[in-house]
Amino acid sequence: MSLNLESKKAVVAEVSQTLKSAQTVVIAQYSGVTVSKMTTVRANARKSNVYLHVVKNTLVRKAVEGTKFAPLADQMVGQLVYSVSDDPVAAAKIVNEFAKENEAVKIIAGMYNEKLLDVAGVKQLAAIPSRNELLAMVMGVMLQIPSGFVRCIAAIRDQKEQAA
Repeated sequence: MSLNLESKKAVVAEVSQTLKSAQTVVIAQYSGVTVSKMTTVRANARKSNVYLHVVKNTLVRKAVEGTKFAPLADQMVGQLVYSVSDDPVAAAKIVNEFAKENEAVKIIAGMYNEKLLDVAGVKQLAAIPSRNELLAMVMGVMLQIPSGFVRCIAAIRDQKEQAA
């Protein structure tokens, strides 16, 4: 279905607004993916606060003009799905998982920290723990510190009792 000029402007404005606060953008080809699989990945993206949409490449090229994501414009060829996130790794994780589960999905490129990423770079970014995962790790360590301290004090007490 063809979009009229006003609809196109609205799409460009929406994508531009999303890109303003974004840290990461990942693009992938999705040709041959079933509707049910796309619905599943979109639901996963929503849960992770990732903007995941299929948008006309010409409209996204207009939206990235003059932004830190402008270098991605050269990569925007073919049937693409765009993954955008404020979290540095969320967009990469969503697309990487989607590509692992579906052979038809091929990661094309990405951008993080104003650097253009190739497929290997996107996969490497996806391997980094997310902010929430890092916080959980820190909390786990913090919970172990008091118990370790208590065990150490108990060992000292036991040692002094044996010496006495």
